[in-house]
Amino acid sequence: QVQLVESGGGLVQAGGSLRLSCAASGRTFNNYAMGWFRQAPGKERDFVASINWSGGITSYADSVKGRFTISRDNAKNTVYLQMDSLKPEDTAVYYCAASYYTGSIPGGYPYWGQGTQVTVSS
Repeated sequence: QVQLVESGGGLVQAGGSLRLSCAASGRTFNNYAMGWFRQAPGKERDFVASINWSGGITSYADSVKGRFTISRDNAKNTVYLQMDSLKPEDTAVYYCAASYYTGSIPGGYPYWGQGTQVTVSS
């Protein structure tokens, strides 16, 4: 099992940037593919980005492509989400998740963090 803790959320103006971090503990971090998801109030949890165990394969939702970048540092047991050119519609609770396989479906990820709030003001 792996434990995940997100950090780096906050309040930012539209057009600004934030970097989210997700620190993992427990079983070997580089056994896992990692994903970022987000959930706005009253909405379902949506896929944002994923990265395979080595960092060599990444995938993004169309809504964030070109603005967000997922990366990982296996030596630090940490995955990152660099968010640039933020928009008010990016406002949500952001969750990191771990799985043995990359994918965009939340049900495919057995391990989840508690989430971090990102609020983008217009």
